[in-house]
Amino acid sequence: MAASFVAGCATTKSGPDAPPEAVARAAYMHDGPPAITLFTMVSNRSGGGAHSSLMINGSQRVVFDPAGSVSHPQMIERGDVIYGISPRLAELYEKAHARETYHVVVQRKEVPPEVAEAALERAMNYGTVAQGLCTQAAGNVLAGLPGFESIRPTFFPNGLSKQFGALPGVTTRKRFENDSDDKSIAVNAYFEDGES
Repeated sequence: MAASFVAGCATTKSGPDAPPEAVARAAYMHDGPPAITLFTMVSNRSGGGAHSSLMINGSQRVVFDPAGSVSHPQMIERGDVIYGISPRLAELYEKAHARETYHVVVQRKEVPPEVAEAALERAMNYGTVAQGLCTQAAGNVLAGLPGFESIRPTFFPNGLSKQFGALPGVTTRKRFENDSDDKSIAVNAYFEDGES
């Protein structure tokens, strides 16, 4: 299965917007509690943050990947929102970013349903984000939501991660892998191993 992957925040979107009917068909309702997860991609060499994105689980589960560059034929994207985030696609998204050059900090906070819905609405209406503004966009989606009043949008992924981690009830884990920096190798191996 062919896939195209590029590191970090992209200059332009990976492809055209999916039509509304494809977005509607792709909607995936995860049975877990409403939650917001912040992904921070961190350089293994320098420790610097490289990218921020959000997974939002509300009436449907999506990934808001502002200025993101990960794409796959099974990923339905409109604006900078990837729809249909089943457990398999959530794993693919996370795995694609963890490699020999970067690790992923995964911070998750359970939220009331109305907060998840407000975050979903903000993400779906945000539109396409310009290169280098991924962390600011993620912070803008969070800022001012109930329980996220302390979040101040920033350009620095590690700064947003630190703010998010200071919120009550956040769980944090880190994902390290030794895959090649070429994301397509890890993703192709993922499918070849029968995990699709």
